[in-house]
Amino acid sequence: MNVNKMLVGAEEWCRFPDLAIPAVKARVDSGAKTSSLHAINIEPFKRAGVPWVRFDVCPLQHNRKTVLHCEAPIVDQRRVKSSSATTEKRYVIRTTLGVEDSSWEVELTLTDRDAMGYRMLLGREAMAGRILVDPSASFCTGNITDDALKSMYHVKKQPPSGLRIGLLASDPNLYSNRRLVEAGEQRGHEMVFLNIKHCYMKMDAAQPEVHYRGGKVLDVLDAVIPRIRPSMTFYGCALVRQFESMGVYCLNTAAAVTQSRDKLHSLQLLLESGIQIPITGFANSPLETDELINMVGGAPLIVKLLEGTQGKGVVLAETNKAAESVVNAFKSLKANILVQEFIKEADGKDIRCFVVGSKVVSAIQREAEPGEFRANIHQGGTASVIKPTVEEKRIAVQAAKCMGLSVAGVDIIRSSKGPLLLEVNSSPGLEGIEGATGKDIAGMMLESIERKLRWKREIS
Repeated sequence: MNVNKMLVGAEEWCRFPDLAIPAVKARVDSGAKTSSLHAINIEPFKRAGVPWVRFDVCPLQHNRKTVLHCEAPIVDQRRVKSSSATTEKRYVIRTTLGVEDSSWEVELTLTDRDAMGYRMLLGREAMAGRILVDPSASFCTGNITDDALKSMYHVKKQPPSGLRIGLLASDPNLYSNRRLVEAGEQRGHEMVFLNIKHCYMKMDAAQPEVHYRGGKVLDVLDAVIPRIRPSMTFYGCALVRQFESMGVYCLNTAAAVTQSRDKLHSLQLLLESGIQIPITGFANSPLETDELINMVGGAPLIVKLLEGTQGKGVVLAETNKAAESVVNAFKSLKANILVQEFIKEADGKDIRCFVVGSKVVSAIQREAEPGEFRANIHQGGTASVIKPTVEEKRIAVQAAKCMGLSVAGVDIIRSSKGPLLLEVNSSPGLEGIEGATGKDIAGMMLESIERKLRWKREIS
């Protein structure tokens, strides 16, 4: 009989009285076995010999200013694969869940859910025997208004007291861009999203300016964070140069971004700095195809478009005949390509080191899905936390320095010859690495700007 079961929709408001969380919007998902709660700064400790965990919860979506500090006993640790294909080991806690007028104990895994649409996922184990789901409905147990939420969490809009920082990018809804704006606002800065296409320049020796759509002059910025997509490299870097001429600090300079985007030039510079890469060949004419293939040791080999990103334009040719066909096909389209030796022993894995300043602040191992050789998250790869070796850290920091980048994603592959550098990215994504590690990488990038401009954050 279902008469005593609660009816809920696809999204509902929950509460956790034991954690002092009065309301959090949950995605109700009967396809998920376990429930999870958004948590950052997760830190295990012992209390009277019993394993506990302390963590911070930001219960309101797209809001990292409202933070609750929580503690709970650890009941388990489990490996969980998220909907974004990231595999991570999570702490599990048991606490009281409240929905409408009912409450009961549930198990929750703790993870950074910033990339998800909801701060909580309610899985079927927590609903078993108590809940019926109508996926076409929402808030069957009652909705909570924005004003009521603000009252619950004592949210007050504080005027910014910090730096004025522009985020120069194309898509304000992209995870990395949202996180940088949130992190900056959380640290007390005034964050301004600047769409590259809406900016235009006045080039004048006495008074250079950048204008924004509507005629606004962007003359009050302290710093700019360039997040330039490859298709906008030429104009985006022109804007960064213009800001530099105005005396605005840019987290990555135009020269560094331009240099890192030229794959051939960047590889030449890395080799000059003593950084090892997979054997690579380049030729402009299709007449040298056979020689190019032999140069890198023959098939299997990798063919890369110089303009490719996120694993696009990268092909594995398993035979010399296939390699010849791919190379000639690209060249018939007048595309610039690199031919590179295939590192079989890497087994579809690479390491992404995230460099801020002169330090590797975090690292993940990316692993290609079965039948795929590209480990990029955008190509279905999974991410897990890894501790890079001293040599891998050295290579990552040296590569970023060689490119002149203050912030970089450095991709390294492990081979029988030792670590080899694959690529240096001037606008590395935050979603995969923050999701896997739980670290506030966006905050570290903002902190780097603060140090450069000698701005001290006031801690209340």
